[in-house]
Amino acid sequence: MSTEPSGPLAGLSVVDCSTVLAGPFCTMLLGDLGADVIKVEPLEGDATRGWGPPWIGDRATRTAAYYLAVNRNKRSLRLDLRSPDGARVLRRLLERGDVLVENFRPGGLDRLGFGDGELERINTQLVHLAISGYGSSGPDAGRPGYDSVIQAVGGLMSITGFPDQAGGSPTKVGVAISDIATGLFGAVAVLAALLERERATPVEARRGQRIDVSLVASTLALLANQAQNAFVAGRSPGRRGNAHPNIVPYETFATADGQIAVAVGSERQWPRFCRALGLAELAADARFATNGDRVEHRDVLRPILAQRFATRSSADWVSALDAADVPCGQINDVLSAFATPAARGSSMHVTVAHPQLGGVDQIGVPFALSRTPAHVRIAPPLLGQDTDEILDELGYAWEEVVRLRGAGVI
Repeated sequence: MSTEPSGPLAGLSVVDCSTVLAGPFCTMLLGDLGADVIKVEPLEGDATRGWGPPWIGDRATRTAAYYLAVNRNKRSLRLDLRSPDGARVLRRLLERGDVLVENFRPGGLDRLGFGDGELERINTQLVHLAISGYGSSGPDAGRPGYDSVIQAVGGLMSITGFPDQAGGSPTKVGVAISDIATGLFGAVAVLAALLERERATPVEARRGQRIDVSLVASTLALLANQAQNAFVAGRSPGRRGNAHPNIVPYETFATADGQIAVAVGSERQWPRFCRALGLAELAADARFATNGDRVEHRDVLRPILAQRFATRSSADWVSALDAADVPCGQINDVLSAFATPAARGSSMHVTVAHPQLGGVDQIGVPFALSRTPAHVRIAPPLLGQDTDEILDELGYAWEEVVRLRGAGVI
C-alpha cells in the first residue's frame, strides 16, 4: 500500500490544530481523499491518546483505540503554540497551507496571535474551519461543548430511547454522533469553499474564507424529519424506541431466538410482507390499507405482528422476508457487522502497517471514487513522529531544530 498522497485532494495541505473527535474526524476524511494533513499537537498530545483502555502497543508506546479511530492519513507535529518560536512554526505552515481546522474556544486562536485579520494577512487563500460547541457568538459561545451534553441540549436525546411507560428514559446515541456529524458537515463546507476558491477568475482573485460549524447546530440539523414533524404538528415528538415516527411497520420485533429489524418502506412491500408472515388477511384490512392508516392504528397492528414474529427464529424470518424482497436484518454486534458480506465487499475493515505498533486495524473508507479513489495510506502517527520531516520542509536548518527541541518548543 502506497504512503504517497493520492486521490482528488492530493497536493492540498491541511493544518489540523483540532483535538478529540469532530475536527480530527473532519481532517481524517480530507486525508482519506489525499490531502497532506499535518496534525499540530500540544506537547502533551491530543487528549484522546490517553482515552483507554483498550490500547494498542506496549506500556512505552501504547495508544488508545479512541485516538486510532480518527487520526489516520496524518503526520504529527508536536508544538508549543504558546511560545514565540512555536507560533512562528505555525505561521510558516499557514503560509503554505490550504486549510486550517481548529476547535479552540471562541477567542482562543486570537489570543495566540492568529485572529481572522492576521490569518488574512498570512494567507489570503486559506480556508479556515472553526469548530465550536455552541457557535462563535451569542451568550453560549464560551461554553465547552461535549457530545453527550450537546445531544441533550440539542433535542436528540429527547427522541432516543424507549417511552417512559416502557421503562425507558432519554438516551444518547451509541456513538458520539454530534461530533461525527459536525466533522462531516465541516468536511462538506471545506470542500465547498475550496471549490469556490478554485473557480474564481482571474487566479489573483482566489480567496479563502472562514467557516463556522458548531456541535449544537449540527445536532439540530440531524433532527431532520423529526424537527419537521414538530414544526407541522406544533408539538415535540416523543421517544418511540426502535419504531419509526412516520412509517409502520418499521422497527424491531422479538423472534423465537433473538430480534429482527423490519422496514416496510413502500405500499408495494406491504402485501408481500403480509404474505411472507402468513398473514395475508392484513393486506385486505381497511385499518391497514395505507401507511397513513397503519401509523394511525400502530397500537392495534404491532401486537399482531409481534405475536407472529415470536413463533419462528430470526434466520427463518430473514429468509422468508428476503424471498419476498422486504428489507430486514438480524441485529449484529459491532464485530459481526464488519464480518458481513456487505462490509467485506466494501473493504470496510482494513489493516495498515505501523513502524512501532505493527498492523493497525482501521475502518475502511465508506465512499468509492472510480478514477481518484480514497485510501487508508498511513496509520495514525505517534506523537511528534513527523516533526523533523515537517520542519525540514518548512526550511528549518538542523541546528535550529536541535535548538527548538532543547527549548521544549517541539
